[in-house]
Amino acid sequence: MVTRKRILKVNRKFSNSYKATIGADFLTKDVMVDERMVTLTLWDTAGQERFQSLGVAFYRGADCCVLVYDVNNPKSFENLDSWRDEFLIQASPRDPDSFPFVVLGNKIDVDETKRMVSQKRAVTYCYAKGQIPYFETSARDGANVDQAFEAIARNAQEEAEIDYFDNTISPHFEEDSGGCNC
Repeated sequence: MVTRKRILKVNRKFSNSYKATIGADFLTKDVMVDERMVTLTLWDTAGQERFQSLGVAFYRGADCCVLVYDVNNPKSFENLDSWRDEFLIQASPRDPDSFPFVVLGNKIDVDETKRMVSQKRAVTYCYAKGQIPYFETSARDGANVDQAFEAIARNAQEEAEIDYFDNTISPHFEEDSGGCNC
């Protein structure tokens, strides 16, 4: 059985015993934005091609899409464009050119000599795609996780048409579960 770790210590706990995402996994996360508590509804979908047909059900209504790759796995970085394009096709946002994305380079806690995707390469990619916010994170030690979630909440909040009584926003996560062990 393939196992993986939660992509971003959502509940401030790290475990090696999480199972691979088959289709999608659902979580919530409360984030404070400008002295207001915002509840993120997180759909963690498998980035593997065999699960792409399930995307429409999860992508519609998303207010932000978070693309996660492993800094030690160049193939996961190379998948960012296809994940982004597939999300836009299936989600059909009102304005695809301005839909908010956030890119996370995960596993920065791994030995630096194993790193295969430089921060400069990732930042250049994000800049070329419309200045997408970029964070390097570690699910293991929590590095930059809170900052990433705040940026996700801010980007989603700008996209969402939030009702006065509704402080729930829905970013979407897409990651390569095949061998990434994020």
